[in-house]
Amino acid sequence: MEFPVIDLFAGPGGLGEGFSSLNNGQLKFKIIASAEKDQYAHETLKLRAYFRRLKSDFPQYLSDYYDFVNGNSDLPWTERTRDIWQDAVSEALLVELGTEEGNARLNAVIEDRLKDFPKDMPAVLIGGPPCQAYSLAGRAKNMNDARYDPLKDTRNFLYREYLKVLQSHSPAVFVMENVKGILSSKINNQFIFHQILQDLSEPTKALFNKKDGHRYVICSLVTDVHFKAGDDPSSIDSRSFIIKSEDYGIPQCRHRVILLGIREDYYRDDIPLLEKTEIRTVGSVINELPRLRSKFSKIDDSAEVWSRLISESIRAIAERLRSKKRKADSELIKNLTKVSKSLPKEVLKTGGLRVPEVEHNFAVSKIELLEGWYKDNNLKVVLNHESRGHILKDIVRYTYAACFAMTNERSPRGHGDYDHVGLAPSHKNWQSGKFVDRFKVQEREKPASTITSHISKDGHYFIHYDPTQARSLTVREAARIQTFPDNYFFQGPRTQQYHQVGNAVPPMLAKQIAAVVLKVLADKAVEK
Repeated sequence: MEFPVIDLFAGPGGLGEGFSSLNNGQLKFKIIASAEKDQYAHETLKLRAYFRRLKSDFPQYLSDYYDFVNGNSDLPWTERTRDIWQDAVSEALLVELGTEEGNARLNAVIEDRLKDFPKDMPAVLIGGPPCQAYSLAGRAKNMNDARYDPLKDTRNFLYREYLKVLQSHSPAVFVMENVKGILSSKINNQFIFHQILQDLSEPTKALFNKKDGHRYVICSLVTDVHFKAGDDPSSIDSRSFIIKSEDYGIPQCRHRVILLGIREDYYRDDIPLLEKTEIRTVGSVINELPRLRSKFSKIDDSAEVWSRLISESIRAIAERLRSKKRKADSELIKNLTKVSKSLPKEVLKTGGLRVPEVEHNFAVSKIELLEGWYKDNNLKVVLNHESRGHILKDIVRYTYAACFAMTNERSPRGHGDYDHVGLAPSHKNWQSGKFVDRFKVQEREKPASTITSHISKDGHYFIHYDPTQARSLTVREAARIQTFPDNYFFQGPRTQQYHQVGNAVPPMLAKQIAAVVLKVLADKAVEK
């Protein structure tokens, strides 16, 4: 039995990947329509929809997909799979929700594809409205704009596109994700989140001021808190809807608001919660990937020049510390010296869109997590694994920071840890205390900090823990931390690939949420 899934504001498809990957043998989910307005995220979404369809219904043709991702073909489809590709194109829609044309196209696809299911088959709605208007960074930016009017910012109200689908198609369950900032965001001194809860619980009333539509109970996935139509939203602790991803096997400290909405006729008092798992670290998921060096962005780049300049710079820092004769620096000096000597001995490459495994002696991981989720033996390359270019001073900062983290089991913070070795950046507010994490190492034995779209900008906040690589994380490493499978091929320019990864819901977390949803639907089916 397949339950139809509608995915709004889908991005590259993180939520959808989790739902579609869950299969208990008899019950599973099938994405019938996904909507995304960004052209590059849509390209990724479309390619993944095609892969899912091949894997599910036409495994004998999967070689067409692998020929493309492995670089043996310019297109992911051939004549034998053309119709399957076109079906994926019809499922993954490039539309802007909130526009008349976009809404009409989405509704037409939903109505057409629901015809393939029994009329009483419960559907599921998933997705997350754009978060820029709710995020703390976005709100700070808006506050500095005298012309900004939150009532005219349509991003504050894109959740209403959820209401339209809830009202029109009455899915049995919905899942809605957003940043923590949505809990504290206000318009006219009223919490937006309170209004969202009320509207989602009664979508027909919210849209048409009528009370005859389906109602939903909004549940937390990690506590027993729930919100029903008529409840006072100020009486509940909104923080109960925050999911801390690191508690559920995701190797990053990603804290997001995720709402589970259950139609009243499907709601029960014993809705299952997510089960906490072991903490997973950055090193456990990216250490197996091919080692790469950073690139120079402002001078001619070569492996030999790179090794020489970085080695000389790190040796100079070690000498500067040695001259201070501080006992506390002895281990750091030892590590800096060791790195400065090791750099010239190994010539690393800088990666690319497809990195051949044999070229980098890529080892098959023995870690169960990798074997069961990330790895795909049909891949002959590592996808989206290319280092970025940085100026020499930043590469030296990265190397020093990684050595510091390796020595002190923490990332260096602010001017106190950088200035005494001559690595202060030319930033007018550097010593204000506001930029203590401007250069942050993602430590090997800890979960990463939140992978966000900001990783597309400079990489300073996402420094690799290995000082001999002296770089920020690649798209593939960020994707691993976000728990995307290795055969997930991100499309578009590299900056856009980073955006897609940073804005997504971790698929492995989405799969756990899908398991809760499946239990809700299965329990109702048993009752019937």
